[in-house]
Amino acid sequence: MLHDKDIREPLFDFLERTYGKTRILEEKRTGRARADAVMVLESSLIGIEIKSDADTYSRLAAQVANYDQYYDANFVVIGLSHLRHIAEHVPDHWGIITVEADAGKLDFYMERHPSPNPAQDPRMKMSLIWRPELNHLLELNSLPAYRQKSKAFVIDKLLERVDQDMLWKQVSDELFERDYTTIRDTINAYRVAHGQKPRRKRRYRRRKTKIPRT
Repeated sequence: MLHDKDIREPLFDFLERTYGKTRILEEKRTGRARADAVMVLESSLIGIEIKSDADTYSRLAAQVANYDQYYDANFVVIGLSHLRHIAEHVPDHWGIITVEADAGKLDFYMERHPSPNPAQDPRMKMSLIWRPELNHLLELNSLPAYRQKSKAFVIDKLLERVDQDMLWKQVSDELFERDYTTIRDTINAYRVAHGQKPRRKRRYRRRKTKIPRT
């Protein structure tokens, strides 16, 4: 029986071979759920939910609703025990990848490619970007710094003033460059400068960006 921990690293290698330049962010907070992984592509974010043979569908409906608010497209990755019924539990626009153990290695199959997510809220996608990164986006697009304005205000201005195709590529660039070893200090410096309490240290799991060979 395959478990989540058995699937992750081979899955990420499969996605890199399939999509080329990617970055995987693991355990990403997504509204009231936590995405198992988010795949960053050149101009889009793909949510990834893993349902191993050891998992049930008990939380999947709520997870689907949360993922669909945030990501450009979504995948569910399943053990073969779920193949018969998974289409009953995810929308038609979700992609489906199956995983099977064969002679000591894992084989992945693209059962269904994802299509663009019709339920995504651009504001929710933008909320995944941290305030220092939003500040950089303002600078890139020659917009005021809005130092005294809320994160929600800044997000609305970016969506209003920047061509969305360009903005989504810039968002992906920010996530490709995100450095979890220094971002906490950057965020805390911003919070202190604006009279807020610094955040406590948290542990983040991350997978290093891989650039395909040329």
